[in-house]
Amino acid sequence: MILVSVSAASDDSGNFPAVIELPAGFRPEGIAVGKGSIFYTGSLADGAVVRGDLRTGAVSELVPDQAGMVSVGLAYDARSGALFVAGGATGLARAFDGDSGELLASYRLAEPPNFINDVIVTREAAYFTNSNQALLYRLPLGPAGQLPEAAQVQTLTLSGDWQTTPGFNANGIEASPDGKTLLIVHTAGGVLYRVDALTGAATAIDLGGQSVSMGDGLLLRGSRLYVVRNRIHQIVTVELAEGWGSGVVVGTHTQANFNVPTTLAAFGDRIYAVNAKFGAPSPESIPYEVLKVEE
Repeated sequence: MILVSVSAASDDSGNFPAVIELPAGFRPEGIAVGKGSIFYTGSLADGAVVRGDLRTGAVSELVPDQAGMVSVGLAYDARSGALFVAGGATGLARAFDGDSGELLASYRLAEPPNFINDVIVTREAAYFTNSNQALLYRLPLGPAGQLPEAAQVQTLTLSGDWQTTPGFNANGIEASPDGKTLLIVHTAGGVLYRVDALTGAATAIDLGGQSVSMGDGLLLRGSRLYVVRNRIHQIVTVELAEGWGSGVVVGTHTQANFNVPTTLAAFGDRIYAVNAKFGAPSPESIPYEVLKVEE
């Protein structure tokens, strides 16, 4: 089991480390918050998943590494305790027990070279994005979050305003409180879309000419949507209008220790980002971390 201590200072409340160290060479991308102050992040290198505590910074192994596996976006279902993991170029979606790390189910959503990038959980389904095709995958869930059989998995075509372009397309995903509408960022196109969760019909959100190119992880808090722009080390704040037909960029945040942040998670008033460090030399041996986003 991996145990990692925290060397960074705590935040100004005297609690909650500002930097949580991950294993060297871990290559994180996604992050999700589970029970209490527990968080999870997965590895692009080998599919491993670690579980940590935002209060203490302690980190331990949940899912061991496995050759050929990849863990990208993560989402946690508090009803069942299942941790959903997007499998990147493997084309897989996996669900693990968030306490034991047991593999509960594995679903083949697509064949290579598709890239299953991110996931969000609503009361009725888990949704996974595909960054290479205009497709969205819906895993219907039972009333208590029961997992579906493979034959029940639905493939939705992103239609309407959606445009497929060279490079990464659908990436980060969020959902309305009622689960009927999704938000998806188009990385290469720099566009936010609202998407019907049952049909895949997509409508571009009018940002007044602003682009969210290099958009990665999304975090929705009320009417505010936080969009990570990974390779330019920024988090953009969008104030969404009622109905999500339009939005206004009301803030852009960066901080000195950002190094290609990818995804976000919230715990109370705190927001956390993963430093993926894409393009860094020797990714198999450098340190990685989860960062508290400064206010």
